Amino acid sequence: MVETANAHTSIDPNPGPTPPDDGSRRDFIHIAALSVAGVGGVALAWPFIDQMNPSGDTLALASIEYDLSKVLVGSQAVIKWRGKPVFVRHRTPKEIAAAVADDHAAMRDPATDASRHKPGKPEWLILIGVCTHLGCVPNLGGTYGGYLCPCHGSVYDTAGRIRAGPAPLNLYLPDYEFLSPTKVKIG
Repeated sequence: MVETANAHTSIDPNPGPTPPDDGSRRDFIHIAALSVAGVGGVALAWPFIDQMNPSGDTLALASIEYDLSKVLVGSQAVIKWRGKPVFVRHRTPKEIAAAVADDHAAMRDPATDASRHKPGKPEWLILIGVCTHLGCVPNLGGTYGGYLCPCHGSVYDTAGRIRAGPAPLNLYLPDYEFLSPTKVKIG
């Protein structure tokens, strides 16, 4: 006779899978791994992003100050700002009157003389000296007493407004402010 009395019927010799865990440990490991990967990605990308910032010499030219007492009435100074020429013109009362008289003339890019200078400072005209046609530097002169572009003959008046020639727009105005009666900050 075979003895079966020692066999335990309540113990399973082949236990099944362990009871399901709530997954919190696995979720924590995934979140931690993704966080480390994200920090590592930012640490690797930062030098590439940072190198796109402007260099120190470019930032130094972001704004300049100029002493206006150097510019006599009826003349202009040309200074370099951000690699472009800037015309600082001290206009005569006659040039201002001519520009105001032409405020309502037919123009390709209409603008009043008052919109081309700071309020209360009509004698100071500050322009970026680059022709809006192909980027040449205009000279003093022309039939309107302003500027004449030597490349293709664009003519600007004493307020830097396009009056004749192929240029589509007026000479651009930079951002500037008067720091004192004799000092201007461009940029």
